Amino acid sequence: MVHKGDLVAIGISVGLALGILIASLVFFIVRWYKRRAHLRRCANERSLTTVPIRINGLDTSTDFSASLANEATLQGTENPQQTSQLSWWGNHSKDQLASASGIPRYFYKDVQKATQNFTTILGQGSFGPVYKATMPTGEVVAVKALASNSKQGEKEFQTEVTLLGRLHHRNLVNLLGYCVDKGQRMLIYEFMSNGSLANLLYDKADRVLSWEQRLQIALDISHGIEYLHEGAVPPVIHRDLKSANILLDRSMRAKVADFGLSKEEVFDERNSGLKGTYGYIDPAYISTNSFTKKSDVYSFGVIIFELITAIHPHQNLMEYVNLASMSPDGVDEILDERLAGECNVEEVRELAKIAHKCLHKLQRRRPSIVEVSQAIVKIRQRRRLTKEDTMSFARDDLLRLASHIEDQRLEMIEMGKEGD
Repeated sequence: MVHKGDLVAIGISVGLALGILIASLVFFIVRWYKRRAHLRRCANERSLTTVPIRINGLDTSTDFSASLANEATLQGTENPQQTSQLSWWGNHSKDQLASASGIPRYFYKDVQKATQNFTTILGQGSFGPVYKATMPTGEVVAVKALASNSKQGEKEFQTEVTLLGRLHHRNLVNLLGYCVDKGQRMLIYEFMSNGSLANLLYDKADRVLSWEQRLQIALDISHGIEYLHEGAVPPVIHRDLKSANILLDRSMRAKVADFGLSKEEVFDERNSGLKGTYGYIDPAYISTNSFTKKSDVYSFGVIIFELITAIHPHQNLMEYVNLASMSPDGVDEILDERLAGECNVEEVRELAKIAHKCLHKLQRRRPSIVEVSQAIVKIRQRRRLTKEDTMSFARDDLLRLASHIEDQRLEMIEMGKEGD
């Protein structure tokens, strides 16, 4: 006969066994679920890097890379040259980058020949020196070489090639090719003969930008940013908009350049670190470390005031702007003196109002880049209508004068007849 105490002991043992079994099952299920979630997250992150970016039909520029494709000597079987300084390229082959971006790849000797052994320097940026080059077709291009001591440059180089291989617009500088050879990394762009907006505004030796040109430049920049924010899928945030990164072609049309710090707008909540240039950085970005489209809008607001005042952000531009904002016509006091008497003051004030909205402390209160573009277009439309009205008045005055002269001529004829 089984004692009551034995039954209790058996029950406890069975309960413990079942408990251990259930705990083990829960442990393995949780572990399996976490592993599955991790694999899914990794797969999603990989897929984000290959999301296609749409090219708008109406506003796209010509893809000049096609004209250089025949000149590029592409050999898919060649192994990439690796050096201790190029650890990034140890995991990313040149051919993989070429196939991902669609941008032609050049060999070092080709670039060396095109630049005449790197003799003509166009400028110097954070990435490295920029050289003037002439391709075998006779086309003049700009070659940006990564400085050997650049730490951020490797990532910027990759970003430029992968992004600009898919972004094409008449107000973005075209990337025509790249070079990863003999320990060198270089980017080949279309040549912008009138240089950067910063040089045109602050180099007093150069010609003065007229108000009409400045208004057109503001509109061109807004269209370029609008394409990045609204025409690209996923949207692209530039993150380093400044007058030095706005280049002008021979027709004085502005194009946005330097996408090394740009980023696709993917809401992954990851901390990417503070990026940008002092004087153009959105204060909200500094406090939250969250860079959004409205942060680009803030930087554009700074550029607009540069166009109005020709005062660099490093020369206390925002202090002048804040003082001028205390009066409705305060912007008149900080207007570039070279424009005095040469521009419509009402247009200047209207553009300044747009810039002030872009600089609002709260991101949600700033306009979208689409709204900014539309507002600048309205200023130009009013300008055109005013010109047409002026021409119409002048034409009417000429007609009245011609009619008056004709009446006097007829009177003289009649007087002559009466004298006879």
